[in-house]
Amino acid sequence: MANQEGIALAPAEPEDVEQLCTSLQRFNRPFVGEAQESEVRIVARDAQGALLGGILADVALGWLEIHVLWVEPGLRSTGLGSTLLEACERRARELGAHSARLDTFDWQAEPFYACHGYAVFARLGDYPPGHERVFMSKRLV
Repeated sequence: MANQEGIALAPAEPEDVEQLCTSLQRFNRPFVGEAQESEVRIVARDAQGALLGGILADVALGWLEIHVLWVEPGLRSTGLGSTLLEACERRARELGAHSARLDTFDWQAEPFYACHGYAVFARLGDYPPGHERVFMSKRLV
């Protein structure tokens, strides 16, 4: 595939991905310094070790970014989701986060997050068709 004479487009190899990310980080450094990113990974298990739920997030540039919060369906509305979210926010504060952001879908957990102080800052319609992707944030300090 060529879009200009002498330039070919191709699928990115793993080393290309690494080089692109490194190049972007180098470009951003004058604005953000040596950005540190910390993972926040918390799970809940029962006495037999079965996974009941968990939260996966990152802290970078002063922000907690929540990627996944999952609670087994039979345990929803028991407080487990709140416990996971609060533990994640607490750890993010320890890592220096001042705010949090996440996205969810209109059929998922918008009311849950709203009850925990998150406010909608953007919505994308028809994502997927007939639904919305909802972006929410919250000050942590």
